Amino acid sequence: MGHGARAVEGLVITAAWHGRPVLVTGHTGFKGGWLALWLEALGANVSGLALEPPAGTPSLYALAGVGGGEGDRVDLRDEKAVAARVSTIEPEVVFHLAAQSLVRPAFADPAGTYAVNVLGTAHLLEAVRACPSVRAAVVVTSDKVYEPDAGGLPRTEDSPLGGVDPYSSSKAACELVAAAYRRSYLGPAGVGLATARAGNVIGGGDWAIDRIVPDLVRAVERSEPVALRHPNAVRPWQHVLDPLYGYVLLAERLLDAPVEAPPAVNFGPDPGEACSVAELVDRLSAGFGGRPGRNTDEAAPAVPETAELRLDAALARAELGWSPALDLKESVRWTVDWYSAQARGEDARELTLGQIAAYQERL
Repeated sequence: MGHGARAVEGLVITAAWHGRPVLVTGHTGFKGGWLALWLEALGANVSGLALEPPAGTPSLYALAGVGGGEGDRVDLRDEKAVAARVSTIEPEVVFHLAAQSLVRPAFADPAGTYAVNVLGTAHLLEAVRACPSVRAAVVVTSDKVYEPDAGGLPRTEDSPLGGVDPYSSSKAACELVAAAYRRSYLGPAGVGLATARAGNVIGGGDWAIDRIVPDLVRAVERSEPVALRHPNAVRPWQHVLDPLYGYVLLAERLLDAPVEAPPAVNFGPDPGEACSVAELVDRLSAGFGGRPGRNTDEAAPAVPETAELRLDAALARAELGWSPALDLKESVRWTVDWYSAQARGEDARELTLGQIAAYQERL
C-alpha cells in the first residue's frame, strides 16, 4: 500500500492485526484513508475497494499515499465487480465505509444515494457471504439512522430507526440490510457482522464539499467568512480517530465472539461535548488565528436536517472498553494543527501517522 509503512508502537491491539488480510471499502475517502493508514501501521495487509477521489479537490488518499492495490477502483453498484474484488482479496475482516455520504447531494439525487448506500451494501454483503475467508465485517452507518427525538435526548442502539431526509433514511436502510444478512446468513455461518453508528467527525485531510471543516479551510484560503446553512444545529462532533478506534475494537470483538458481540454500537463523544455548528466554527476560527469567521448562508436551499443529534455510547464503553481519547477542545486543536502543518508544506502521510501514534499513546 503506497509508501513503506511506518511502525506504530505501543498499541494493545497491534498483535491482532499483524499480517491479517483486511478490506477497507471507501479507502479513497476521508475516514477510510485514516483507517487504511492506521491498519497498515498496525501491520495488517490492507486492500481497498472504492471510486476515484473527487476530481478538482485535494485528497488524503493521494497526499498521504494511502494506496489500496491493483483493481481497487470498484463501484458498489456493480455487483459482479464487487464480488470479484472480494474473492480476489480473500480478506478476513471487512470494514465497509464506502458510501454517498453527503446530505445535500442525497437530497438532490435520492435514487442514486439509495443505489450506492443500500443496494451497494447488499452487494458487498453478498460478496462477503460468498467468500469463505471472511470472519468479521463492520458496516459503518451514521448517527443519522435514528428517528429524531424532539427533546434532543441521546439516541441509544435501541432507539427507533428513521431518517427525515434521503441520506439519513438510506443509512437506516443499511442497518436493516445488515441485520438481515447477519440473522439469515452470516451469523449462522459463524461470521461476525455489526454496524457502527458514529457522530460527525473532524480531522485533517478532509476536503469534501458540503462538510463544515473543509468548507472552513477553503474559507480561510479565500480570506472570507464561512457560510453556515444550519448554524444552530447541534451535533456530536469527535475527532476521526475516536470512532475509528471503536471500529477496530468492534472488529476484534467480532473475531473473538461473532455471536455474542453487539450487533450495533454507537460511538460518540462524552455527554456535554456536543455543540452547535456555529460554536464549532468559532472554536476552529480561534485556532486559525481568528479566521475565517462565519455568516449565515441565506441562499442555501431548504434541506430538512435534524436540529439536535446526540449519541449515547454507554454500550461501547461497557462491551468494548472504548471511550473517546480526545475531547472537543483537543479534537479542534489536532484538526487545526494538521491543516496548518500541511499548508506549510509538511508531508501529509507523516502528519497523519504522527497523529495516529500520538493518539495511541493515550489508549
